[in-house]
Amino acid sequence: MKRTALSLFAFFLQMTCQAQNFDLIPLGIYGGEKEDNLSAYLVGAPKDNAFICLDAGTINAGIRKAIQLKSLNGPEETVLQDQIKGYFISHGHLDHLSGLIINSPADSKKNIFGIAPVLQILQNHYFITDTWINFADQGQKPILGKYHYNELQAGTEIPAPQTPFFITGYELSHVNPYKSSAALVRRDDHYLLYLGDTGADRIEKSDRLDQLWERISPLVKKKQLNTILIEVSFPNSQPEHLLFGHLTPNLLVEELEKLKEKTGQKNLEGLNIVVTHRKPTKDNPEIIKKELLKNNPLQVHYIFPEQGRKISLP
Repeated sequence: MKRTALSLFAFFLQMTCQAQNFDLIPLGIYGGEKEDNLSAYLVGAPKDNAFICLDAGTINAGIRKAIQLKSLNGPEETVLQDQIKGYFISHGHLDHLSGLIINSPADSKKNIFGIAPVLQILQNHYFITDTWINFADQGQKPILGKYHYNELQAGTEIPAPQTPFFITGYELSHVNPYKSSAALVRRDDHYLLYLGDTGADRIEKSDRLDQLWERISPLVKKKQLNTILIEVSFPNSQPEHLLFGHLTPNLLVEELEKLKEKTGQKNLEGLNIVVTHRKPTKDNPEIIKKELLKNNPLQVHYIFPEQGRKISLP
């Protein structure tokens, strides 16, 4: 009896000591088709209403769902205008930025973070008169100046104003040579990594993921980085020549095995892997989930986000 009490005490002590450093609120989780539930993730500090939005496929519908689930404090326009302080856009595909574009008239002045090719896509193809109007501060006239472009140089950290966060960008390959990107988000000495769409290095004939794993491996070993958000778009049945720059469960494991070579097995056990961008066609999301849980040799902790439901992360 005494031993049981001591074990319970040790368990609760461990849980108490593992402080929560990030709140993650998914505004959208899928990689296509469901226009009211596309890739967008608010990252904030616990008990703070200053968020960075990692991609922006769905904004308003996600805010409404999060308010309904009590993950956000409304009203909707307050969250959009006052609580979201900026956007990181990983690449130029509509399922990652359409919410930003369509909500821009109702939005407030804020920052957009992205690597140069992504900012050029926004400037040259979306914020132009033919498709919308230029709500940013560079590009085609008339320039409304609501959004300020912040170019991310690979490996160089910059602050995210009005938030406790700093962002570092890294290039990814999404049907080589098309570029997607990842954001390494820092709060104090704690990190969270978000990847936009990416193919496996072997399929892409690239080393972008290997370079990223090299950069983050010391943070994983020091337990400063405990969470990675990464896409798994298709089940294992998808032929490799029809992946179009995406991952399957087997390919994710293949890439995590490469990360393990740099960190060691023990340091990956329990690492939070938030599975993003599942294609919602038929029962693909459930198949992907089952395949990941069935084949988990590295003993990572898979998290399958739900639109609007807050996830507290160390």
